[in-house]
Amino acid sequence: MKHMKVGGLMTDGVVSALRATSFRDVVKMLAENDISGVPVVDGDDRVVGVVSESDLLARHDLTAGELMTSPAVTVHAEETVADAARLMVRRGVERLPVVDEEERLVGIVTRRDLLCVYLRPDAEVRRRIREDVLAGAMELSGDAVDVHVLDGVATLSGRIRRRSQALVLVELAERVDGVVAVVDRLSFQEDDRRPASPSRAPLSR
Repeated sequence: MKHMKVGGLMTDGVVSALRATSFRDVVKMLAENDISGVPVVDGDDRVVGVVSESDLLARHDLTAGELMTSPAVTVHAEETVADAARLMVRRGVERLPVVDEEERLVGIVTRRDLLCVYLRPDAEVRRRIREDVLAGAMELSGDAVDVHVLDGVATLSGRIRRRSQALVLVELAERVDGVVAVVDRLSFQEDDRRPASPSRAPLSR
């Protein structure tokens, strides 16, 4: 199943600072580029930290190297948007410098960039669920499950063979880019997740 990658959303040509960049110059970078933070790189363009507006407000008359939060939380271009979003939430950051295989800066992605994924048209989200999940991953017939999507909320209804299939189907649908939530209205013929009843021991004579 295809997922949107960070590289498809990131801004390249990133404004960055060096360790020696002055407080005044960092403030000027933010103001001139209408941004709220900049990655700090070393001489080889490897990310060593990030300076945000909150760092600047807390302290003055320092260099970027002294102001920055380090080590930087970074992401690779090939990682999925969902993984990047989870990383942002877990680490409590507003932006992620994007690095290549050698950890060199190639772009930056912000929370606003990631939220754009959830603005995908409902018709496109529905098509992705039907093609990538139902037909692709699950190999179910087109009429087995009805998919309705409204404002990113996908409702799945229909009757399939096993309960385990229903659980996997819901889980995969939740991973589709643009899905905000999944409403499960599926039914099944066989509950293959129910523990088997213990066999009765033979009576002793």
